[in-house]
Amino acid sequence: MRKIILLVTILSITLGNSQAFIGSGDNKLQLGTNLQDNATGVNISYDFGLGENISVGVSSSYALGLNDNISASFGDRFDVKGRFNANLGNVVNIDDNFDIYPGLNLSLKNFGGHLGMRYFFTNGFGVYTEFAVPFAKYNTDTLDAGEKLHNQFTLNLGASFNL
Repeated sequence: MRKIILLVTILSITLGNSQAFIGSGDNKLQLGTNLQDNATGVNISYDFGLGENISVGVSSSYALGLNDNISASFGDRFDVKGRFNANLGNVVNIDDNFDIYPGLNLSLKNFGGHLGMRYFFTNGFGVYTEFAVPFAKYNTDTLDAGEKLHNQFTLNLGASFNL
């Protein structure tokens, strides 16, 4: 029983010390997987806090695993985005370790939006998930399956780090 109480106390102190978004000067690095129709890949993103609830950043994804019936060039597989986030963790006030951030992004392929969530277990490590969707595609022709990569609903999930 004493061991359980000690473990709960240590975890409470460790988890209580972390914070999802601290505002101006905050630095977040996220590494994860990118899931979308007909492909899976990798995602990396970086966000920098400009104010109490505002951050800007960059995100990039590359589709590694494609379905067999898809032919895609490097340009189809790769995307990079500039992004703007409204970090609402302290507004929603679920937990100091939790941040929810809707935002807008401008990529090589489209103008879109995203909704992300982060939860930090410690001061430096957490998990994240992001849902992204294009609002306006640059290529308005009928897109083949390769051209739809990163130009459709995507899901990113993985690890988040405080820098």
